Amino acid sequence: MNNYVLSCCSTADLSKEHFESIDVRYICFHYQLDGVDYLDDLGQTMDFDEFYERMANGADTKTSQINADEFIEYFRPMLEAGQDILHVSLSSGISGVVNSANIARDALMDEFPDRKIYVVDSLGASSGYGLIMQTLSELRAEGKSIDEVYEWVNEHRLNLHHWFFSTDLSFYIKGGRVSKTSGTIGQLLNICPLLNMDNLGRLIPRYKIRTKKKVYKATVDKMEEFADGGLDYNGKCYISMSACMDDAKEVARQIEERFPKLDGKVEINNIGTTIGSHTGPGTVAVFFWGSKRED
Repeated sequence: MNNYVLSCCSTADLSKEHFESIDVRYICFHYQLDGVDYLDDLGQTMDFDEFYERMANGADTKTSQINADEFIEYFRPMLEAGQDILHVSLSSGISGVVNSANIARDALMDEFPDRKIYVVDSLGASSGYGLIMQTLSELRAEGKSIDEVYEWVNEHRLNLHHWFFSTDLSFYIKGGRVSKTSGTIGQLLNICPLLNMDNLGRLIPRYKIRTKKKVYKATVDKMEEFADGGLDYNGKCYISMSACMDDAKEVARQIEERFPKLDGKVEINNIGTTIGSHTGPGTVAVFFWGSKRED
């Protein structure tokens, strides 16, 4: 009954070892660094420290999503092995990769009419998307069928909250997400923008907060506001960060202090090379289960 594959994109930003431990497959995005092509393979080809150091030193980055032919090549061996597939993609609010997965699914269903291939838009990103995959793995381990897990993720994906801030606006300016004038003023005033992901899976700036100390607290405050049970939250919490481990550790410390019933310690992961190509170093993101995202 449970002979099915849980699958995602490498942009779920868990470690290779974590994916292996929960038996979740992944397919890799691509990126370029100074014109050289690489796979976003969870730091296996290029470790994250080197990647972010090269960005900080001025390297140009570009990213490209997975195309339909790559998905066909990735899905086919699973189907040939008699396995059904539940693939969860990076948010359609920031990437069109779910369309490639759907094209591949439609093509393969003609070839494997007895198999099930479900494609779900996570409406999430980075280790928040990873926390969804962790939870789906737990549901499978409980004996839930592919249809039950598919229904569950569609019903609950908007309960996964994403709150994040950046302590370095340089790459937001470079990528055009922040105007040069606003970004320069923000840097002079030590502004750390606090953003979240809305119900369409888009990254939305919410607050302009001065100083890292205040944005740490504001992020944890948002967790208190939206987490299941408030301060009694007893689920998991993941953090992802881009070359700013000290910031991530301080936020984790404050979360563990304020939420004593957490399911284990806060897990800190690296923001991978696809998403990191756009954020640059200096971003910290916090993920947890809570009330449904409304806007």
